[in-house]
Amino acid sequence: MDIDPRQYENIAVNDNDVHNIVMSYLAHNCFTDTLESFTASTGMKQTANHPEDIEKRKRIYHLALEGTVLKAIELTEQFAPDLLEKNKDLHFDLLSLHFVGLVCSRKCTEALEFAQAKLAPFGKVQKYVKKLEDFMALLAYNEPDKSPMFHLLSLEYRQQVADSLNRAILANSNHPSYSAVERLMQQTTVVRQCLSQESRRAPTVFLERLSEELGEPISEHVSSTWE
Repeated sequence: MDIDPRQYENIAVNDNDVHNIVMSYLAHNCFTDTLESFTASTGMKQTANHPEDIEKRKRIYHLALEGTVLKAIELTEQFAPDLLEKNKDLHFDLLSLHFVGLVCSRKCTEALEFAQAKLAPFGKVQKYVKKLEDFMALLAYNEPDKSPMFHLLSLEYRQQVADSLNRAILANSNHPSYSAVERLMQQTTVVRQCLSQESRRAPTVFLERLSEELGEPISEHVSSTWE
């Protein structure tokens, strides 16, 4: 359901609110140089996410994205102790990324040994069993990127895991795990869905109220009108 722009085009927006949204996005995604330039040009001050913390998150994020996962895990444990111990799903995903990297490098023996040492313990939990089977199945293919599990080797999958790691580190530091602009988009989507549902319900509500006023079901009233 689209809203008539005339309903909101004259509503004033505070510049500081816009600046804070932009700063939140830049800090969340570790765009440190752009954030520094933006704060300098607008005169805004960073109220959270100290530059040194952003730099640490940035390095961890890029290590995970590039596939240097064990180093990303090491730095995460230094920066946010116990985070991965508490977040087993994220820890599993990171270890799996390293396993995939070994498979893609055709280091199958090393990959199998790593799986037995680091991934096998997760097999005691039912929700990881299917995932483990998918990852281990990659070893059966000479060209894993052409297997049914090819998506596990994709940049999109690494991006997904790296994003999850970034959000987890932010939450662990008592910062929002999503940027302000992401929250706005989520809220806007929910509002549009609600408005769409209400617009579909409107005729039904009108008929129900009309039936109450008539003292009989509207369908019967309509039938008698045409008889």
